[in-house]
Amino acid sequence: QVQLVESGGGLVQAGGSLRLSCAASESIFSINAMGWYRQAPGKQRELVAAITSGGSTNYADSVKGRFTISRDNAKNTVYLQMNSLKPEETAVYYCNADVQHHSGGVYYEYWGQGTQVTVSS
Repeated sequence: QVQLVESGGGLVQAGGSLRLSCAASESIFSINAMGWYRQAPGKQRELVAAITSGGSTNYADSVKGRFTISRDNAKNTVYLQMNSLKPEETAVYYCNADVQHHSGGVYYEYWGQGTQVTVSS
């Protein structure tokens, strides 16, 4: 069973920065897309940024130019650098990954447990 372990959340003032990390545990042959989502209280979970195994990225319009997603395939880890944070971006941030357990196998989607990001005004 794959576990995605997130870290790097916390409390930051508006305009500040945080860097989130998400590392996948063992039992992995390969990982296709990895991404970050967020869910604020009373709102639906939304995509923040995603990255393919080849490095192609996709961002929500609201974070373009401020957030950067990257990954280290050797470490099965994805990062999210968040700059110029806004109070309305307070949410639980979740890591997501499409994992293949063995060669030729199907990909399964996994989620992390979430990490709280709080941006104070």
